[in-house]
Amino acid sequence: MDLNQHTPSSLITPVTVFGNLAFVSGQLPRQNGVVMYSGKVGADLSVDDGRQAAALCAEACLEALARALDGHARVAQIVKLTGFVASTPEFTQQGAVIDGASRVLIDALGERGRHARSAIGVQQLPHGAAVEVEMIVGLT
Repeated sequence: MDLNQHTPSSLITPVTVFGNLAFVSGQLPRQNGVVMYSGKVGADLSVDDGRQAAALCAEACLEALARALDGHARVAQIVKLTGFVASTPEFTQQGAVIDGASRVLIDALGERGRHARSAIGVQQLPHGAAVEVEMIVGLT
């Protein structure tokens, strides 16, 4: 069985709306259901590879949000983005990796895409993914 083709857990929802906030569950760098970037940034992948993985994660977050809200018209602001980077212990460029996700959000939503952010290095992510991104979104 190929772990890269696992689907997200049926125990969660991709987006939960609570009041005027939408919480987007962590998204992996998938295309057509397949994790495209796996391994550790700083060993198996370059910073640029990680940045591309983060961009895919942000695109998946926007897609999940659009499905939940019937588009992006209700998005007032991306409030907070949290990016997790599977990386080696000595790797310190998690922020440069998560820049890939930030760029996607700003390009897609303009000023509404600017956000507070955390970029966190972790030992391992689900299905061996290199990056995972989650968001909190303010709604109108």
